[in-house]
Amino acid sequence: MTDSVSPELGHLIDGYRRFRQHGWTPKLERWRELGEGQNPRVMIIACSDSRVDPAQIFDTDPGEMFVVRNVAAMVPPFENAPGHHGVSAALEFAVQVLKVDEIIVLGHGMCGGCQAALNQSLQGTEPGQGGFIADWIALLDEARLPVVAQYGTTGRVAERAMELAGVRTSLANLRTFPCVSTKEARGKLRLTGAFFAISDGVLHLLDETTGEFQPVS
Repeated sequence: MTDSVSPELGHLIDGYRRFRQHGWTPKLERWRELGEGQNPRVMIIACSDSRVDPAQIFDTDPGEMFVVRNVAAMVPPFENAPGHHGVSAALEFAVQVLKVDEIIVLGHGMCGGCQAALNQSLQGTEPGQGGFIADWIALLDEARLPVVAQYGTTGRVAERAMELAGVRTSLANLRTFPCVSTKEARGKLRLTGAFFAISDGVLHLLDETTGEFQPVS
């Protein structure tokens, strides 16, 4: 390693070397299979937060999950307007090309994006100064109203309610995509809402019949 490598990159390279020893070499047959293509059965839509890694939470191997991560694990509603629709493109690929069986929206505790959506601290900022984030989390504006009416805009109870509302919003937006709603109606695709609490490491799943999130035993 040269002296020009930063401590941060050096830390990652050390991890890469451990991966080569423990994650690559012992599983060469699996990696050869993946070299021929991928066949994940699950798509995960998760937050970019560094504390919430879906592969670690679900203890999966490479090739098992198709993962999209963004601020607050948001899915925008379906639209035909021109633009760079990153989440929509990934969703289309997972559903139409990979033909996944399940899509899981994974929210989490202490989510900065949901907190900003709740208190609207970035509203009115310029792009590059917070404006991109503000525009993105405006997807939660409608879901925010009942949360604020019941819990206010500060405190963990309100933030938790906003985080759970974010998962429900993304599930609702998923169903605006024709490829998703059609396959779900035919029993070819299942949608699941999930929430990971950073404070205690407990995973919760949404019961859409009751609208409540229940901890996984």
